[in-house]
Amino acid sequence: MLGNGSCDGTKGRGMDQPTGTPWQAGDVDLRGRRALVTGAASGIGRACARRLAAVGAEVTVLDRDADGAKRVAHEVDGRALVVDLAGPDLDSLRIDTDILVNNAGLQHVAPVQEFPPQRFALLVRVMLEAPFRLARAALPGMYERGWGRIVNISSVHGLRASAFKSAYVAAKHGLEGLSKVIALEGGPHGVTSNCICPAYVRTPLVESQIADQARVHGISEDEVVSTIMLTEPAIKRLVEPEEVAEMAAFLCSPAASFVNGASMTMDGGWSAR
Repeated sequence: MLGNGSCDGTKGRGMDQPTGTPWQAGDVDLRGRRALVTGAASGIGRACARRLAAVGAEVTVLDRDADGAKRVAHEVDGRALVVDLAGPDLDSLRIDTDILVNNAGLQHVAPVQEFPPQRFALLVRVMLEAPFRLARAALPGMYERGWGRIVNISSVHGLRASAFKSAYVAAKHGLEGLSKVIALEGGPHGVTSNCICPAYVRTPLVESQIADQARVHGISEDEVVSTIMLTEPAIKRLVEPEEVAEMAAFLCSPAASFVNGASMTMDGGWSAR
């Protein structure tokens, strides 16, 4: 995964070409491909690592939680890479991967006038600057091989705003723009870049938000789910991590080889308003 080597069987394979055989839904074969998933010790990242491994990818699980990363790496027969995406180690990483899933994220809920500037900077560094740096490191190898997939786990908040989430909304909006630029630059080299934009997903990050939202809005935690998290979607439930992982796998499949620069909404109709 890391270093200058190339993956056996991928070098020179180039872009997906029509074979004359129609691809069926669910036909994903990533044998011989390497995937790096950030924030993969839990939640969406873990689900993506498991799904990509299930279709043959060699997965590296990147997380700052060493125990969690090792646990998931064991589950997927992959390897763990312990890195704090807000720390200095990011600059020294040498990345050679076919698939990059930028998933790591965090949240802070507060009005703009009370939002700590250091916290704002942290969210932007982890959710916008780190994806840029990781993509910058991975793209040369992808270009050389003529194939690559960058999947950015954005959010409906990359397309819409909510009060009290200035840093998260700003970072996700920025990630959407970064993804589109990479799509334009990478397309001629066989590299696609897309965003997945779910509504609230059943993850530890969302669970931790419930108490913060209750405090900011002055309501109970049960009311947070019913009156805030599920107000906008027409489908009244949380998204499951496995649903997001399935979309990520699809974006790496031959059936999605012409999907580039897209924002794949999984928001239950939120952004249809």
